[in-house]
Amino acid sequence: MGPQSAVVATERGTLVADIGDRLREVHERIEAAGGDPEAVQVIGVTKGHGPEVCEAALAAGLTELAESYAQELAGKAGRPSLSCVRWHFVGGLQTRKVKGLAGTVQLWQSIDRPSLVEEVARWAPGARVLVQVALSEEPGKAGCPFSAVAPLVAEARVNGLSVAGLMGVGPTTGGPEAARPGFRRLADTARDLGLSTVSMGMSADFSIAVAEGATLVRVGTALFGPRPARAAVRAWGQ
Repeated sequence: MGPQSAVVATERGTLVADIGDRLREVHERIEAAGGDPEAVQVIGVTKGHGPEVCEAALAAGLTELAESYAQELAGKAGRPSLSCVRWHFVGGLQTRKVKGLAGTVQLWQSIDRPSLVEEVARWAPGARVLVQVALSEEPGKAGCPFSAVAPLVAEARVNGLSVAGLMGVGPTTGGPEAARPGFRRLADTARDLGLSTVSMGMSADFSIAVAEGATLVRVGTALFGPRPARAAVRAWGQ
């Protein structure tokens, strides 16, 4: 191994160790919130980070990663070093992007309208999905209203999709506590519909989400640090 290779290996080892330490801290926060670290699944959101971060996350024990942009996910998933990652799609999804992701996404977390149900069913028959629910009235927030959840779950099932549960994003204003009512309602709705997966909570509010019944949390910044500026994202992304 030459000097340059040794430096790269050292940097990678440090990154793996850092992510491993942060993952343990996330598990400790889950336990402190009353959750079982063995039962609450942590999904690493690598949106905006390079493939080297995904590789380090995998080496640190995170085998399930999430992306929000179709092109970025496709670029990362095509790398042999990341072939064993189970990919989640968590961002707003255009129907025209579905075909390109079919066969790559293991859990579609942002199914929020009938047209998207039909397109996923067309290109990824039998896919596992979560119905995304709007937890606040903030402009631009994705998700169907609570009144549409049961009909959309039924429609997804009629189209042959496997509905694992519900997903929601907390409000961006008001601090973490502002998310509590929406998280509680989401968990109650999932329970009423007999759905076992409740995906809610991100770096800033996952402790509250766990306390309110989350079974899956989507963590980015708390594991990988701030995302690079969009201008710094290289050719593997958008």
